[in-house]
Amino acid sequence: MSSATDPWGRVDEDGTVYVRTAGGERVVGSWQAGAPEEALAYFRRKYDALVTEVGLLEQRVRTTDLQPGQAQHSIQRLREAVSDAHAVGDLDALLRRLDVLGEEVGRRREEVRAAREHARGEARVIKERIVAEAERIAAEETHWKHGGERLRQLVEEWKAAERVDRPTETALWKRLSAARNAFTKRRKAYFASLDDQREEARREKERLVAEAEAMQESTDWGETAAAYRDLMRRWKLAGRAARDVEEDLWARFKAAQDVFFHARNAAFAERDAELRVHADEKDKLLAEAERLVPVGDVRAARQSLRSIQERWEAIGPVPRDQRDRLEGRLRKIEEAVRGAEEAEWRRTNPEARARAEATVAQLRSSIDQLEKRLAKARDAGRGKDVKEAEEALTARRAWLEEAERTLAEFSR
Repeated sequence: MSSATDPWGRVDEDGTVYVRTAGGERVVGSWQAGAPEEALAYFRRKYDALVTEVGLLEQRVRTTDLQPGQAQHSIQRLREAVSDAHAVGDLDALLRRLDVLGEEVGRRREEVRAAREHARGEARVIKERIVAEAERIAAEETHWKHGGERLRQLVEEWKAAERVDRPTETALWKRLSAARNAFTKRRKAYFASLDDQREEARREKERLVAEAEAMQESTDWGETAAAYRDLMRRWKLAGRAARDVEEDLWARFKAAQDVFFHARNAAFAERDAELRVHADEKDKLLAEAERLVPVGDVRAARQSLRSIQERWEAIGPVPRDQRDRLEGRLRKIEEAVRGAEEAEWRRTNPEARARAEATVAQLRSSIDQLEKRLAKARDAGRGKDVKEAEEALTARRAWLEEAERTLAEFSR
């Protein structure tokens, strides 16, 4: 067998096939069955198969979302296959292509790692927020239905978020679980205490119902009505019993009140019929009293008014809805007579008349002096003194006018 050569390998005379690499030649096989060219062609086909595998891996790495770890594993497997390949061809070129591809995968691995770290950072923020809200609900929420629903939503949000590193994930989950347990425990304690409160409210309201029923036949209208108002105040303070018990107790309580107040209203209606007669009589008295105004003879008006007041009291009470109207009309007449009496007294009071006369005389004297001062100031051209004197004269003339009106009252 004659030897055969190729740029990347050769076959020697005994049929041994070699491949040339940067590290020198190495044996890739032997060929005894035919010509050396056939041996090289056979081993070149093996090389071509490796080229195809490398190309396919490059395409997968560069055009698909092949995970870096899986890609690196494939690169390493092909690198070992190329390094130990029983093939003839530019194996060093294939190794360089695999090196380039490995660098690309390394960069992608770093990008994936950075993205994963970023996602974990965001997930940590999200889960810390979830835990903080859950702990706030556990400590503060008193709207139990809303709080329970929100905690369930927070668990779903937790599941939907990315995972963080195991120690952090474990610690945050423990806090979330502890918050949920604390909320459940606080809710159970609340409803347990609520049951106690409802039972106490039931006992208190049963006592109130018994009191209400015991006095429903009373005819002491004022005192009993006040007692029922106090019972209602205590009812509101007692809190609520269970719904069905509350409704039954309230029906009994209201029924007892209705018995009393219906009886009181009937009695008041009968009394009001009598009181309306009183109102008619007082209307007639008012017509007589209003003829006293305007007051002429003060003494006669006072005597007539006294007689009217005595008959007014003798008539007795009137319906409440007419009381203010009737008493208001009488009060105006009383005020008119009283005003006339005061005016008469002022008019005939010698001391008051003397004071009024003295005041008028004093003001007139003061005005005379100010007028002289004003004349002198004008003659001397003292503008400031003129202004002060004029202002003082204006004030005293106004006072004098009022004092003269008061004095005139004593001359009527």
